[in-house]
Amino acid sequence: MSHEATSDNRYTRGIAEFVSGLRYEAIPPEVLARIKLLMLDALGCALYGADLAWSRILQQRLGELDTTPACAVWGTRQRLSAPHAALVNGTQVQGFELDDVHRQGVLHVGAVVLPALVAITELRPGMSGREFLTSAVAGYEIGPRVGICMGPEHIAQGWHSGATLGVFSAAAGAARGLKLDTGKTVHALGIAGTQAAGLMAAQYGAMVKRMHAGRSSQSGLYGALLADAGFTGIVNVLESEYGGFCTTFSRSTDRFKLAELTAGLGSVWQTMGVALKFYACVGTNHTTLDALRDMRRERRFGASDVQKIVVHGSQVTASHVGWKYVPQGLTSAQLNMPYCVATWLIEDDCFVDQFTEDKVADPARMALADLVEVRHDPAITAKGPKFRHLVRVEVYLKDGTKMERTVEYARGSEKKFASAAEVVEKFEKLATHVLPRPRVERLRDAVLELEFLTDAAQLARLMVKA
Repeated sequence: MSHEATSDNRYTRGIAEFVSGLRYEAIPPEVLARIKLLMLDALGCALYGADLAWSRILQQRLGELDTTPACAVWGTRQRLSAPHAALVNGTQVQGFELDDVHRQGVLHVGAVVLPALVAITELRPGMSGREFLTSAVAGYEIGPRVGICMGPEHIAQGWHSGATLGVFSAAAGAARGLKLDTGKTVHALGIAGTQAAGLMAAQYGAMVKRMHAGRSSQSGLYGALLADAGFTGIVNVLESEYGGFCTTFSRSTDRFKLAELTAGLGSVWQTMGVALKFYACVGTNHTTLDALRDMRRERRFGASDVQKIVVHGSQVTASHVGWKYVPQGLTSAQLNMPYCVATWLIEDDCFVDQFTEDKVADPARMALADLVEVRHDPAITAKGPKFRHLVRVEVYLKDGTKMERTVEYARGSEKKFASAAEVVEKFEKLATHVLPRPRVERLRDAVLELEFLTDAAQLARLMVKA
């Protein structure tokens, strides 16, 4: 009897059945409308990311190693092999902490799904816009479920979820894009899952943090392409009691819930749980910045008025972003809450223009950051992963005034999702840094009317720098 026949892989196979069987007509209209906005946002982030230092290093070095002109590097004139294009494009989407996040699943979804899927449109021309949308939804649905299964302890113990969970989203989207059957989709997931890796220490200033999403997208693409060729993977990659994804990436078996992997597939759409960012920093910081924004509307106060600020949050918030700020580059600045709070108080925003190399060691920001304390509140942690970004922010002013605000969901979150106009405005603001406005407008229209495209590879062509 074969190993596959004796392996309990009901969840991996359940995911594969959903992915391979998903049809455009089965996706609710609101999910299709939402994913187009999510994709538009991700592509805008990628185009802005094309000119960032870490992206340029990857583009240059991979260009020296790889002369295969199969796929576009978005926002450039460069072409690379499909796996290297996915690596660079995924890095660019995640390049400046502006891309989407599924908060409960703890995953930047577009950064892992779209680079692999767009590469497939270039390798296999003729994928319709409807097939592209269907494949994208397949990818967006799976990774967050793996994250929900693993729970907040996964990232709390030091794994970077975008680099671990992301491979499953990428593999699912790519497998559906290749129209793999259930059996081959199982293998695509199994090949991708064994490549999962990524350490949260990368947040402390390392460029490689940006590359984690690209690496996940590349791993998922490898999974789908190799499975299509008959290569086999771990058929029970999620369930295996020894060396399976869930058991290996969690401290104990009671820390993950396998049933969440397939819960509600086809009826509960995790795509609707993906949030967008309107600050250029890690999503964990956004509720705190919104709290300050609300309080400043109530009473206009400046950085010089602040005596101290105390942020009460979950254990994940305290561990992830609450460390004492030390200048270690832009990545560290964008992931540190005290620095982001200081930046917002000084500049009244935390978007792309607020994060430049000359500001990371600014004495005024560092002094203000020292007045910000992030405290773990066990009562918030006890509410569970859905509330991991809930914060209670206390502002103490020098005149004796104390202000307080509790924020559960950030602006742009799944509970306060942005309007189409806000998403388009953000996309255009980012994309016009790299592409001329007429090209940006054509790309915008192609994404928002994707169901009418006869060849989804048009998206890649529109992202090439003229």
